[in-house]
Amino acid sequence: MADLVHLIKLCVGAEKVEDLIEWQQSRYGDGPACHVTRMWPKRADEILRGGSLYWVFKGVVLARQRIIGLEERLGEDGIARCAIMLERDIVRTEALPRRPFQGWRYLKAEDAPRDLAKGRAREDALPRELQAALAEIGLR
Repeated sequence: MADLVHLIKLCVGAEKVEDLIEWQQSRYGDGPACHVTRMWPKRADEILRGGSLYWVFKGVVLARQRIIGLEERLGEDGIARCAIMLERDIVRTEALPRRPFQGWRYLKAEDAPRDLAKGRAREDALPRELQAALAEIGLR
């Protein structure tokens, strides 16, 4: 039986979690959100066991969305792509620094940052640099 695995992706164009929330609301309303990517995950069965897409904002993982499906989408250029279907609920996570990378990467479940406690999700966020520094020394 395959283990659970997540995906991790840079949230390009967003400075903070609120930017992602606003963009998805304006684009998808109340329907499911999606992220379209060129590559289809080879480990789809592991992702669909309850995996999430972890979002990196300016070098720090701060949020995740549960992946609810993978769908084929045909681009205007006729090339098939993968639409990663996402729950609309964006869960804030503990800060985890990540270096820049292209596309998405697999993230082992044991390496994923923990969700913030419900009460902490509404608090004002610490400055990104401080979150990253705390995470680097193990005080996330």
